[in-house]
Amino acid sequence: MARLWRIPAIALLFGALWLFRLPAQPAFRLCGFHWLTGRSCPFCGLTRAMFELAKGHWSAAIGFNALSPLGMAMVFSLLWDGPARARLWSAGLAVFAAYGVWRVVLVV
Repeated sequence: MARLWRIPAIALLFGALWLFRLPAQPAFRLCGFHWLTGRSCPFCGLTRAMFELAKGHWSAAIGFNALSPLGMAMVFSLLWDGPARARLWSAGLAVFAAYGVWRVVLVV
């Protein structure tokens, strides 16, 4: 019974992501890393990608951030307990770190 709050929480989160639309190019970037270096961090575009994933626009989401499906899985994993969540977050953060190095070093 104590876990029944998760169903409306998932519905509310997914509904909010589906309902709102963000511009493809923001008026100004909030990323401090981008301000300082001019390069995209591992999380740049992830917010817009989450909104696109909720609408089913997979190609647009991956265009904003290639790891957006992993990010969405990590966000929704916060609603369950267990060792699977810890493994997902550990692996996910390692993948985001490697992706960040790739974006900063190799992508012009």
